[in-house]
Amino acid sequence: MFDSTTPKNRQIAIVLAFASMATPIAGFHKFYLGQPGWGLVYLLLSWTPIPHIAAAIEAVWYLTQDDTHFGTNSNSLLPDRAIGQSPHLANALLRTHPVATISESIRELDKLRADGLISEYEFEQKRRQWLDRA
Repeated sequence: MFDSTTPKNRQIAIVLAFASMATPIAGFHKFYLGQPGWGLVYLLLSWTPIPHIAAAIEAVWYLTQDDTHFGTNSNSLLPDRAIGQSPHLANALLRTHPVATISESIRELDKLRADGLISEYEFEQKRRQWLDRA
């Protein structure tokens, strides 16, 4: 539905989160942000008020973030984004400097986790992806 490789726009995420809050079906913003698992959870729970309340909270959260913070939170969680926009560039860098690139990427992820921008689960998932590439 939405392309997970393009940078996400904060205003679109806000509108979709408010739409998820106001319509009978919730989770539009999760699909847009490249989180289809959470989008599916929101859809399955749409008959309850839980995803609508969560969407309202997230809409306010997105409103309070500046574009840089939002971009760091929603756009740099893809493993290839940590070292460039192109998967080919990422693979080339990993072939030439695998340990340095992976360790630097894990350090950046750890900073995001320490700042509360990603959860412990997201950190561990991305860390494993980077280590599996080595």
